[in-house]
Amino acid sequence: MRALRFLVAAFWLVAESSANDALQLGFRNSMPSDVELFWEAPDNGARHSVGTLPADGGILWQTTAVGHVFSYDDSTGERQRVTASAGHPFVSLGDGGADMESGDDSNDDEVRVRCSTTVGAGESFDILVRPHWSPLGAARFLDLVRQKYYDDCALTRVVPRFLTQLGIGADAQARSAWRHKTIKDDPRPWGVTFQPGMLSFAGGGPDSRTMEIFVVMPGAPPSVLANFGTNPWETPFGIVDTFAKPLEDSAVARWHSYGDLPPWGKGPDHAKIYPQDGYEYLRREFPKLDYLKKCWIVADSRDSADL
Repeated sequence: MRALRFLVAAFWLVAESSANDALQLGFRNSMPSDVELFWEAPDNGARHSVGTLPADGGILWQTTAVGHVFSYDDSTGERQRVTASAGHPFVSLGDGGADMESGDDSNDDEVRVRCSTTVGAGESFDILVRPHWSPLGAARFLDLVRQKYYDDCALTRVVPRFLTQLGIGADAQARSAWRHKTIKDDPRPWGVTFQPGMLSFAGGGPDSRTMEIFVVMPGAPPSVLANFGTNPWETPFGIVDTFAKPLEDSAVARWHSYGDLPPWGKGPDHAKIYPQDGYEYLRREFPKLDYLKKCWIVADSRDSADL
């Protein structure tokens, strides 16, 4: 019955959108719990579920039309409504109401992710995930964080003044599964150029992003920075927070480097990490390699003193 209601809602959305000006609208959940989104039929106001958005940054895209009404119940149980309008491709769903966003460089809805590392005594760093820069990329990264995919993940390609690449996870079954779950490329955010500390997904062609990401390293010169973003999959989805500590003094700057991957250097061969014994290869051949210990969304960890 639930699937039937979803199909009915999808039919009405497509029919209405074809008759009016079609609009791609991205809904983002800024609340600490999952939320179900509904479309309200224009003839009788009946609510039809269109999907559930995960907590803390979950994103759902809808093809709709100007004037369509959506609704959700916030974490206090209050019913909130939002009307689709031109010029506002993003909607942030929050307690007390929804905020329409123009897609500019407003960081009010960024999501903080904290990662502990093997540097020092488990030194950590924070990532400010900005979904308006790369909606699909941010949603994929947050999904992986929620599933603890990056826990114990090796920093396999550390090249000073260039990048650190990671994302071939410690769990062989998980990395094998996620390796084939691609997402489409995001449009390049207007006015946002790569800077040290920014994060993006790595890829090997259009619409090839899966789970491998990279961090632009401190000290990357302009000539290097200019090359980031030239590929369609390279869209920044976040940046390392430097409010409390400059990037040059953070754990990021002190990750151990074995150099670039072959054939450009003598670092770990990524093709040898994907098999079942990939992490045994890393521990045997690259004993000084650094790792992420745990990554979590800060709002989800208020009571996690052990982290």
